[in-house]
Amino acid sequence: MDNPAASVWLASANTPATYRRTAFAALMIAHCAGMVDLVALPVWVATLIGGLHLDAQHAGALPTLFLAGVVASSAVCSPLLLRLSASVPARAVVTTGFALAALAFYAAGASNTYGAMAVLHLLAGLAVGCSLSITHGTIGRSANPHRLFAFAGLALGAFSIAFLGATPHAVAAYGARAFFTIVAAVMAVAALCSALAFPSVASRIGVQATSVPKPPLAAPVWFAIAGVIGMALTQAMLASFVARIGVERGFGLTAVTSVLIALGLVNLLPAPLAVLTQRRLSARAVVRVGPLVQAALALTITLGSGFAPYAAATAVFPAVMIFCHTYAFGLLSRLDASGRAAAATPAMVMAGAAAGPLLGGALVKHFGYGSLGYAALVVGALACACFTRLPRSLDTSGHAS
Repeated sequence: MDNPAASVWLASANTPATYRRTAFAALMIAHCAGMVDLVALPVWVATLIGGLHLDAQHAGALPTLFLAGVVASSAVCSPLLLRLSASVPARAVVTTGFALAALAFYAAGASNTYGAMAVLHLLAGLAVGCSLSITHGTIGRSANPHRLFAFAGLALGAFSIAFLGATPHAVAAYGARAFFTIVAAVMAVAALCSALAFPSVASRIGVQATSVPKPPLAAPVWFAIAGVIGMALTQAMLASFVARIGVERGFGLTAVTSVLIALGLVNLLPAPLAVLTQRRLSARAVVRVGPLVQAALALTITLGSGFAPYAAATAVFPAVMIFCHTYAFGLLSRLDASGRAAAATPAMVMAGAAAGPLLGGALVKHFGYGSLGYAALVVGALACACFTRLPRSLDTSGHAS
């Protein structure tokens, strides 16, 4: 590298870290809390529509505000990953963020006005975004980020079983406020576990890395980021309304809840599968095919007839995102050794996810549920095109991420 300062940066930032079991557990819990939208969106939007009687567009806007807060916060925090970690203990940042999010969600459940709920959703997103950026940056600097992120996906799958199995019944029994209480409890647990065991990043990073110029991110990194944003947009757009699609088709709450539980069970599979196939599949090929599989499932959910196609496609739909995102995370960690791209994971995922509920709500309101499938097809094609721009050398340098 011609730039000596950049060489100092990368030499200091590229030292992989290993974490103790307690720190590993804290990272898994922080990931689950920070990525709660991937699990909660079907119940979240269904609660706002069915419990608070909001229309689809207004209901979709609240999760969008939360996710917009995550994007804004992560976009600010991720470029400052090393500086933040060196000047302020990462444990304190992550703990404070989740604690503030817990308070915001609990207050949102007690709010009586839409405006107050909107502000509290935004505040919760800002708090979660900072915590999640530090969490993903810490995972990205591990000795094997692909493997560690896959375990985080496995933890999210296990969490989704409990969340999707219990939350719809709690909302049916105790009202919409129960949803926000449960999410607040999830954030509080993450704050407590982070306070006790979140790993110290500063000691591994080296303070000198914070005082030298940082090289800009390469073009392939930006194409990978755009592809992940596209997949996240499709995921959120469908996940926000998949429960309502089932209910409005007359499948019944019990059947839809069973599908959501099955979804949680299926979500246990992609993470270990990503670990087992890490050195057997081309990461570049996986991320190119993923958006097209997403689009096919979206068309089945929105345009298919009968309960069986709906249930099967819904159950495996999030698994595609988890599996492909594990490979994309590993690719980003290889393309950008400093960890900044990995730390920007919340920004890229939530940028797509933030637009999903609002865009989906507008489409449903004006064109019906079928329009979601066609939109997913367009977005999937664009995401595939972005991943196609990744260098072929990624396939010849070994599949391990």
